[in-house]
Amino acid sequence: MPPNLTGYYCFVSQKNLESYLQALNINMALRKIAPLLKPDEETDHRGSHVTVKTLSTFRNVLEFEVGVEFEEDLRMTEGRKLQTALDTDSPARGTA
Repeated sequence: MPPNLTGYYCFVSQKNLESYLQALNINMALRKIAPLLKPDEETDHRGSHVTVKTLSTFRNVLEFEVGVEFEEDLRMTEGRKLQTALDTDSPARGTA
């Protein structure tokens, strides 16, 4: 059984975020704003269902089933949609 990830996660620090976003071809305005945000996350993990609420200026709710591919709509921030699958045994993978 996967570990239960339910909890409140506080932002601690970041390094080189702007360079990372530039490598992802994120527009300059967002690259300048993102390092100013200090988002916390609230996660509710029940069985294979996970809900992640990002608590910052740009609030976001992400719901998915562990191990099942789902579509993330990132058009507001990145201008694209992403197919993602998350599981407890391997790193996240996604395709634009």
